[in-house]
Amino acid sequence: MTETAEAIAHGAATIVNAIALGKGAAFGVDLWTKAEVRLTDEPNVIKGEITSDPAESPVLIERTVFRVLQHFSVEKRFGAKVKTWSNIPVARGLKSSSVAANAVARAAVAVLGKTLDDLTVVNIGVDAAFDAKVTVTGAFDDACASYFGGAVVTDNLKRKLLKRVTLPEDLRVLFYVPSRKAYTGDSDVKKLRTVKPLVKIAYKEALKGKFWKALTLNGIIYSAALEYDISVALDALTAGALAAGLCGKGPAVTAVVSSDKIDSVRTALQRHEGEILHARLNHEKVKVLSK
Repeated sequence: MTETAEAIAHGAATIVNAIALGKGAAFGVDLWTKAEVRLTDEPNVIKGEITSDPAESPVLIERTVFRVLQHFSVEKRFGAKVKTWSNIPVARGLKSSSVAANAVARAAVAVLGKTLDDLTVVNIGVDAAFDAKVTVTGAFDDACASYFGGAVVTDNLKRKLLKRVTLPEDLRVLFYVPSRKAYTGDSDVKKLRTVKPLVKIAYKEALKGKFWKALTLNGIIYSAALEYDISVALDALTAGALAAGLCGKGPAVTAVVSSDKIDSVRTALQRHEGEILHARLNHEKVKVLSK
């Protein structure tokens, strides 16, 4: 057994938000979060630090480590120190929680010198997200897209990965990221579930593999429910984006573009006040960097 392990998980973006339906879809992008887990001899004491955003609560990453220790029945033998660093803005709908949980869970398993199958690692992170109250549905779709890469379609309530598809490598993703934050745990779930019949249409499109149609439709539906201005997504579409819509519960907006349209879509997004992030699609699984 080693004392310290590091792992990296990549980001994800919404195709269909699962809050209304309990089923969702998402795809991997090459934004990232790295995690380091160090074992200590203080049982039940887990201290977390989010180095890239220290003001954010470390409860999720602490609960993820505890869940791993508990899974192997060693929580009374060890404590841990866990820290993460990331280029994913927190609380903008960009899956920062799911990605962090994946990286931390993978590092925690590695530091114990153990192995687990992939979906068990994903589910540990989902359970920790429920513990930390940072999710409504468990975000199983986001967690799978982050963990496995590619596009995934899931049943979040049953925690089933229904479909995983490799996407074209020549596509790019632009994220419009406003400065304000919006936490998933604060979402008005009752209000969002009123759009369930419409979200079901987007989900069926995702099941058919029509991911970009589903993404745009989902974005319009949830923007209306959450009272977000849809002009950002519409401007991206007008400038040539293949798809554009709200990412998660927002406020970030995802635009999927072909490489020859990057400049025109970025220019359209820059008309709105906020940061623009440029990402590629990701097909790499979560991996251990060192142990």
